[in-house]
Formats: sequence, structure tokens, C-alpha cells
Amino acid sequence: MNSVIQDITERIAERSAASRAAYLRRIRQDGEAARAKGPARAHLGCANLAHGFAGASAEDKPALRGTAKPGVAIVTSYNDMLSAHQPYETYPPELKAAVRRAGGVAQVAGGVPAMCDGITQGRAGMELSLYSRDVIAMATAIALSHDMFDSTLLLGVCDKIVPGLFIGALHFGHLPAIFVPAGPMASGLPNKVKARTRQLFAEGKVGREELLDAEAKSYHSPGTCTFYGTANSNQALMEVMGLHLPGSTFINPHTELRHALTEAAGRRAVEITAHGSEYTPIGELVDEKSIVNACVALLATGGSTNHTLHLVAMAAAAGIVLTWDDLARLSPVVPSLTKIYPNGQADVNHFRDAGGMQVLIGDLLDEGLLHADVLTVAGRGLDRYREAPELVGGELVWSPVTGGSADLDVLRPVARPFSADGGIHMLEGNLGRAVSKVSAVKPEHLVIEAPAKVFDDQLDLLRAFETGELDGQDFVAVIRYQGPSANGMPELHKLTPPLAVLLDRGQRVAIVTDGRMSGASGKVPAAIHLSPEAADGGPIALVHEGDVIRLDSAAGTLELLVPAEELARRTPEGRPLSDAQWVGTGRELFATFRRMAGHAEQGAGIFGVSGAESPHHGPGLGFPAEAGSSHLETGAPVGARSAGLAR
Repeated sequence: MNSVIQDITERIAERSAASRAAYLRRIRQDGEAARAKGPARAHLGCANLAHGFAGASAEDKPALRGTAKPGVAIVTSYNDMLSAHQPYETYPPELKAAVRRAGGVAQVAGGVPAMCDGITQGRAGMELSLYSRDVIAMATAIALSHDMFDSTLLLGVCDKIVPGLFIGALHFGHLPAIFVPAGPMASGLPNKVKARTRQLFAEGKVGREELLDAEAKSYHSPGTCTFYGTANSNQALMEVMGLHLPGSTFINPHTELRHALTEAAGRRAVEITAHGSEYTPIGELVDEKSIVNACVALLATGGSTNHTLHLVAMAAAAGIVLTWDDLARLSPVVPSLTKIYPNGQADVNHFRDAGGMQVLIGDLLDEGLLHADVLTVAGRGLDRYREAPELVGGELVWSPVTGGSADLDVLRPVARPFSADGGIHMLEGNLGRAVSKVSAVKPEHLVIEAPAKVFDDQLDLLRAFETGELDGQDFVAVIRYQGPSANGMPELHKLTPPLAVLLDRGQRVAIVTDGRMSGASGKVPAAIHLSPEAADGGPIALVHEGDVIRLDSAAGTLELLVPAEELARRTPEGRPLSDAQWVGTGRELFATFRRMAGHAEQGAGIFGVSGAESPHHGPGLGFPAEAGSSHLETGAPVGARSAGLAR
């Protein structure tokens, strides 16, 4: 095992000792009770149980009335508006039939919302996107709270849906859980053409119809979008954590192999209940080693920056305290092994055909960069995930993948990486701490020192671009009041095409924001998730137009080049919308979330993080009584220079 990765894992375990032990005590008590009492529904009162099977089919009602067959909950994010979730329409009957054949009985326990960041980009709905993760976690808990079930099948793919299902399932950690993927759509318009069309539209050189035609050829059928954003990063992480069946992640929808893998997931959900010989509760499966494995996979593939938020929150749900410092220490020892759009021109189908997760996992295991001795839904040990599924004579079998990558332009071994370190860097300086995705940024753009152009709304930047105010100058665009406490931390992906146009014209440009830039953020250098955020008194609120900012993604620094004594004299500028102003598109229903939202470093959630306060900002940046209207009137201190990132 790589000594640095081993050391980081041990540090996480030591830091998490108390919270992890408390978590395990709770779920083990529940697990012991489950094993002693038989199927969970057996201990329900007669009226409770009768309600639980009243709507069941004639075929399943006798099994549910009895107390011999284990019950499997299906929690689904199906809707037919989103391509990634549309394939789930047929999954419940397929899974029920597979569970029935395996000796169990399955029910759809509940549904969770699934919103698409691609649809809501640049619109008010995007301000609910990150909050939806915690809504999904709570909806999962409601589905499982009926206490009828012995394992769970989780149907989800995209951005906040998988982390939300994951968090919710861990609060029923004594139950085994399997994520059942839907797979990516077939490849459409080449990514290079799509990106170029977006830039041409931003420049006014093509019209709406040309742009819509390009987008429709890119996103054209059921299945996950094929670029390597948050949705496909989710899928890769679930496989490397052992929560998918081996090799099931990137198989296209509505194929025979996809159907066979879905059926296999249903069978396996029965086999790993407490009433079989392979009891595999999710709360035991998700441990410090599997969390570190997820971090390694994220870095090795140049995955979504959203997971610097999600992984912290997901780990916390299992009593594990993961920090940005852990990711910073991992990055130098984990090489970048893939080139998948936006980090390259290939898509996830090309990655799969080059060897995909099996080759990637196998190589990382061979080099000691992944923990092999982990629990998975396929059994003990990650070596099983070197195997690829196939149909042989109509039967599903797994076979070891021999040889390496079939396309070194897409997937490389550790010995020949695209770069020596991971695709995500952590930054720190007198503006706070931030995340920078560098896997798609050219080396000559990793460092920029330029005057600030300050905006409190992304639409103001777009208008400045359209009027030519940004032409012919180098600058760092500062977009503030975009954090979780201000407006839900929306993705600012709409800013990428216009800024990419300026970059291509030879201007040196970058972004600094307390918001997000999406899992599809590309070639424009960016410092995102800046913490503390402006609405909590972060120093980004002190930046004036024309102040020089130095962003060095290579060295991991972010500095406002203004003397400390001058900053001490300044007062915050701008402010987020008040609750009374933050209305429309249902936003007013989420005012409580604004008041409760944690810092980006702590996962930007409302549930808190095990292990107490942020090591860098501490409890002093508390939440005001009236989110939005009084964030800057509470006396919360402007964040001082944070302690250095461990390297």
C-alpha cells in the first residue's frame, strides 16, 4: 500500500474514532435485532403489517403476509423528464421478479426528487439544486422508515441524487444497499463540436436554432449524459466503493447486458440480507478505506469538483470525518489516468471501451493506490472489480480483464499518466480556502495575476461580456454571494462559454467564487467553493474592483494582493438577497435551509459534520437569525488567513 495513502487513511480513522464508534454501535444494535427477529416486518403489529401489504399484487401478498422471505425496499428517483432516470421506469417490475426468484419480496418503498442541473443552469431553480441533496436524503429516510425491509435497492444516477440516497441509506446502516445504475446514453455529437458551438453562440456567430440542434444531438436519448461530470463521477465512485455490481456502471440502457445486471442486483439484494450467509450492511461497507478509495478514484479520473462537497457530507453520514486537507495530501500521489470530456475529447462510452473501471481499478490496486481489503456488495475484496460482466449463452458471467488500456489517449496506466498528480487541487490564502479543477486547464493557464472584476450576480458578468466590457483585458472575475448560505450555491456553468471565448482570444482570465462551477467545468482556471463565503463574512466580500488577485493552481495558493492593514480598514461590500427577496420557483420554501447550511468545507449541508468545527474557520462564523438580510450584520468575523494546506 502506498505509504501516503495508508497514512491519510489512518489519520482519518484516528480523527473519526469517536463519531465512527458511535455510529457503528447504533447500526450494530439494529443489525443484531434484525438477525434475531427474522425479516423486519415480522415484528410489526397486525394492523401495521396489513397496511404494508394491502396494495401488493396477488403474487406478492402471501409472501408479505408471511414472515419467512426477506423484504427488499426499492427507492427510486424515476421520472421521465430526465434522460438519466427515464430507464428506471421499467426497473421496479424487473427487480421485483428477480427478488421473487431469489426467495425474497420487493416493494417500491418510496420515490425521491431528481432535478437536472443541466435544465436549471443559470435559472432560479439552480439555487435549490444543492439543497436537493439533503431533501433526497430525508426522502430516502422516509421511504425506509416503514421498517418493513431487510435490504435496499437504490435507483439513482445524477448530481445530488446519488449522494442524497447514499446519506439517507447510511442512516439505516444496518440494511444492505445496492446502487443500481441506468447507464449512459450512446455517444452523440462529438464533444469538441458541442463546445465550439456553445462558444460561437456566446460570440453571436450562430443562432439559437443552431445551438439547440447541437445540444439535441449531444443529449439525444435515454441514459446519462456522456461527459464526465457529476453524474458519471457518481457512478465511478459507487463502483470503486463496491456499491455497484462489478462492471455495471457504464453499460448502456435497454441492452441485454444492462437488463441482466439489473436482475443480478435484485438477486444479490436478497443474498446479502441479515438472513443469509453474506450479510453486508452498508454502514459496515462504507468505512475509512472505502472513503479514501473514492477520493483516489475522483483524483485519478479528474472527476467532478462537486464531490469535494459531497464526499465530506457522505463520509459524515457514516461517522467519518473527511477534510479538504485529506484531498490535498492525496492529490500529489494520485496521478491523472483518464482524458474524458471536459478533460479530453472522449466520453464515458469511449472510456468503457478502452477498459473502463476494470482496467482503472486493477492498475490502481496493483500500484497500491487503492485499499484492496474492503467489503463490497460482491463480497470481500476489491479484486472482484477487476472483472467485467458479459453474457455467455444467455447467462451473466464475470471474467477477469487481462491486458491494459485499449486506448492510451483515453485511459493510461499509473506508469504512464497524463499528469503526475490528481486533477483537483486545493487552494488557500488570505481569501480563504477553495477548490481548483486543473485536469482540463492548460499548464500555461494555471497561474494568473490580474485585476479583479467584481460581480454579485452571474447575470451581471454575462451582460458585461455581451456589451464588450470585458474585451481586451486580463482579469479575475470575482462572483460572490453564491455560497450555500447566500443562495444555495448554484452552479455557474453558464459563465464557462463566454470566458472560454476570451481565453481563446488571448486574454488571461480566471474565476474566483464562493459558488460552484459544475462537474463539467473546463479550461478556464477557477477557484471555486471559496470558504468562508461572502454571506458569512468571508474576505471575498472585501474585494474591490481593480484589486490584484493571484491564483496559482500549481502551487495551491489564492491571494488578494492588498496590504493587510488596508483590508483591516475595509467593510464588506454587497449583500445577498433577503428572505423576502429570495422568492419564486419555490425558493421561499427553503429559507430554513439557507439559515442552516454549513460551510463548503463541511459539505455545505444542513445535517452538520461529525467531528466538530472546521479546522480553519471554527465556530465563529455562525449562522445568523435571518439568512440573507443580516449575514453581514451579525458581527461574524471576516475569515483570517487559514492554516496552511498540508502537502
